[in-house]
Amino acid sequence: MSGIYLHIPFCKQACSYCNFHFSTSLKLKEELLKAMHKELLSQKDYLQAEPVETIYFGGGTPSLLSADEINRITDLIFENYAVKELKEFTLEANPDDLNPAYLKSLRNTSVNRLSIGVQSFHENDLLYMHRAHNAQQADYAIKAAQDAGFTNLTIDLIYGTPGLTDAAWKHNLDKLNSLQIPHFSAYALTVEEGTALHHSISKKKTKPVDASQSASQFEMLMEYAATAGYEHYEISNFAKPGQYAVHNTNYWRGLPYLGIGPSAHSFNGHTRRWNISNNPLYIKNMFENIAVHEEEQLTPIQHLNEYIMTSLRTMWGCDLEKISKEWGDDYAGTIEKSSHKFQERYWLQQADKKLILTNTGKLFADKIAAEMFL
Repeated sequence: MSGIYLHIPFCKQACSYCNFHFSTSLKLKEELLKAMHKELLSQKDYLQAEPVETIYFGGGTPSLLSADEINRITDLIFENYAVKELKEFTLEANPDDLNPAYLKSLRNTSVNRLSIGVQSFHENDLLYMHRAHNAQQADYAIKAAQDAGFTNLTIDLIYGTPGLTDAAWKHNLDKLNSLQIPHFSAYALTVEEGTALHHSISKKKTKPVDASQSASQFEMLMEYAATAGYEHYEISNFAKPGQYAVHNTNYWRGLPYLGIGPSAHSFNGHTRRWNISNNPLYIKNMFENIAVHEEEQLTPIQHLNEYIMTSLRTMWGCDLEKISKEWGDDYAGTIEKSSHKFQERYWLQQADKKLILTNTGKLFADKIAAEMFL
């Protein structure tokens, strides 16, 4: 199985914390979509006829595309890729785009799952993050999507924002639970260099992020999700039983995927490639038949380290038997030995030859993975 990711690099306005590739000018949108069509055709052998199980429109803000624009892209995919086993077609959307007319038009596409960038149901948080929507629109968009027949929904939430009290954070969680949303992603606010938020904090114009607040609210999140019947199946992702995100779960399982558009990444099991993060140059190179990506061949050790990093983030854990089978018993033994100190701290537990993070360990997931790398 494989997936196709399409990066739509346009937004109405820049969120203060975002370091993804995007442009707030839409004047190149038509040309860029034509270039993406061309890339889809030029890369149709990349997945080696592997059945496509998922399509994911990410960004940026894919909900800036019309239903016709979405259909033109998907028609091209259906004509050139093996999509008979397609299970999930996700469109990321901003709440302010999800009005009844747009939602009705999406029902005439193959989109069967919406990922709504709510981030918070509190006005102060949204202003701090410079989001394009307000709290009322966040609530309305979800209900409008449900009314339009979209039951497979996920929303994003952000915790750790200065001013987000524990009571306000609980209100966000209560809200999503009351709306009966089957899946959600929750991320700690991070301050990335080069973002407006980083600049504002460095100039002392904005309150900095408090790491202890983020950790405390993450612990609240884990406890709340368990009580509400959500499975914590990946560090930042929670789902009702059986409602896991297929596309992202396949990333963590190491399955191949093709990325289309500026800054998109691809992986075919042996090589990893990434497209240039420049809209005009991407367009120019595509139409002049110049490569728009760089590529690296993964060594067995690099591949193993990626498996350690991604598998530890999931509730299924790092499978020592899989490592023995694919990389050798010596590597599995080394990794198991390196896990002992984390098991002694009760950051990791071992069951059926699988290494799984405890709730405490989830606070240190990156550190644990890095220290277990070969």
